Amino acid sequence: MNNTLNVRDLLPAETQSVRQFLGEHGWGHRTGSPEHFAQLIKNSQRTAVAVQGEQIIGFARGISDGLSNGYLSMVVVDDQHRRAGIGRALVEHIMGDNPDITWVLRAGREGAEAFFASLGFETSVIAMERPRLK
Repeated sequence: MNNTLNVRDLLPAETQSVRQFLGEHGWGHRTGSPEHFAQLIKNSQRTAVAVQGEQIIGFARGISDGLSNGYLSMVVVDDQHRRAGIGRALVEHIMGDNPDITWVLRAGREGAEAFFASLGFETSVIAMERPRLK
């Protein structure tokens, strides 16, 4: 059995497997129906999975114009695989290597602020948001 960790772009055939993974890791409220989630993925310019063997153990997605601005929308790592560099690898894969892009995100989950600070993110005093309706 191959236990090598691989962080790569999400394959279209993996969309529903990722939806299931997210549901199992507390993100089911953000995935919606299979059709809704497929559209969510289709509309995201950047999606990545962390795969160990055949198992998905992490997922991230982002929206970016590729030149100036980017929004990191989801970063989810299986609890058993946290603190092993997988989240960092997913974020770096999504952001790519263009230092001219300003990336923003919402760090509302416990531990998120410290994690993203370790990747160079800073708390912004100029960002604003219009929250979604509950």
